[in-house]
Amino acid sequence: MTPARNTVDIVTFGCRLNAYESTVMRANAAASGVSDTIIVNTCAVTAEAERQARQTVRRLRRERPGAQIVVTGCAAQIAPERWSAMPEVDRVLGNADKLLPDAFAPGGAKVAVADIMQVRETAGHLVEGFDGRARAFVEVQQGCDHRCTFCIIPYGRGPSRSVAIGAIVDRVRSLVAAGYREVVLTGVDLTAYGADLPGRPSLGQMTRRLLALVPDLPRLRLSSLDPAEMDEDIYRLLAEEPRLMPHLHLSLQAGDDMILKRMKRRHSRADAIGAAERARRLRPDLVLGADLIAGFPTEDEAMFANTLGHVAEVGLTWLHVFPYSPRPGTPAARMPQVPGPVVRERARLLREAGAAAAGAYLATRVGTAASVLVEAEGRGHDAHFAPVAIVGAAGLDGRVVACRITAAQDDRLLAVAA
Repeated sequence: MTPARNTVDIVTFGCRLNAYESTVMRANAAASGVSDTIIVNTCAVTAEAERQARQTVRRLRRERPGAQIVVTGCAAQIAPERWSAMPEVDRVLGNADKLLPDAFAPGGAKVAVADIMQVRETAGHLVEGFDGRARAFVEVQQGCDHRCTFCIIPYGRGPSRSVAIGAIVDRVRSLVAAGYREVVLTGVDLTAYGADLPGRPSLGQMTRRLLALVPDLPRLRLSSLDPAEMDEDIYRLLAEEPRLMPHLHLSLQAGDDMILKRMKRRHSRADAIGAAERARRLRPDLVLGADLIAGFPTEDEAMFANTLGHVAEVGLTWLHVFPYSPRPGTPAARMPQVPGPVVRERARLLREAGAAAAGAYLATRVGTAASVLVEAEGRGHDAHFAPVAIVGAAGLDGRVVACRITAAQDDRLLAVAA
């Protein structure tokens, strides 16, 4: 849909973090008094993501010839000269620059891209992001110190840096006071939390302290976790803290040891299976999701079969499947590539396995009780992050509703309020 004129419009590509930062930029731009401006918040995770952003910029210029077009995000951070050379682009802002209060004020430089590798602090306005009116996302970590061979994001986000525990507690308290019933702790490399802070508190230690200091918080989730860095306190919380939701999302990427090694991941196939088994022993109703990449360079049929089998071996329910595409500047882009049609077919097979696993899980829930955070129009997610549509939940947005599951339909559960 063509954005309306004389407004500040934002087109967001990529991850949830970009979406949250877009909210900050919208507010900052409005406060600066600018209008008829389009901000394109780019992603650099794949070359395809960058291609789509360029295509969008060209389309927007045709539709809004008089608008100011500002390009920012990871792709702009990594290669600002490519974007500033586009005749459709008026300004280019880096990832640190885009969040400054005066970033969009009139008269700014055409290119403002600071050295992200020199950033050592996480600004306070990065701490929060929201999903509608029900769930709040609190960013507790930013950047990444690891160098997976397929990923260029560390060069767009900078080094790993953590938010102090006190600031996190204060933010979550304010969100609970504002009526939010669920908080999700997020980060670029979440399990790296605390390594740069005094005393080096782990993610689990911070989470334990947060729950102790904010007893009125009903529900807490953790976003993507690296199985190699899940600390003892995370496991203890799974066993002891009912407010930590029984749903974890693992950054697995593959299920074959040679591919994991070539990806420069820090866990093995056995490590992932062991982490899942241990977590389930402590929390038997735990549901797991994962990221998986299909068709990584050098992946043969046997290697792919290991990743496909990993879905059942780890017991994955919710899958995010990414067909590999080479990102210039990464080591994986220089490795022998898997043909595109093979990559797409393997992604299809992984998605089918994920859909089958999710469907089988949803079928087991029929007739059970559930606690659902209603997000909009009677729809929401239960504690295990299953999508639920509730009959009789009109007007209950933002509340946690007890209900009974009556059916599994397509990719969601149907329920009636208790």
